[in-house]
Amino acid sequence: MSWEIQNYYELLLQDALQSRRLHEKLAQDPLTDLICLALNKLPARYIRYQVDMANYVVGDERRNMELQVEQALDDALFFLHEHPRQD
Repeated sequence: MSWEIQNYYELLLQDALQSRRLHEKLAQDPLTDLICLALNKLPARYIRYQVDMANYVVGDERRNMELQVEQALDDALFFLHEHPRQD
């Protein structure tokens, strides 16, 4: 069975990664680690269509969600800096 749902925070994180151009600055493995660490700090908010959130999230709530993503991303970057991979 295949469901067509997604976690809205993943979309917000993707936007934050692109705005910071981290996909250009990090190799694939550290980038994947960064994404996992950040998402593990965020709640899940599942949607079926992006338009669902556009219609139901008001400005302050959306900004709060974006701030949560930025903080989770900062925390994940700090963690990776303090705990470099030992390949």
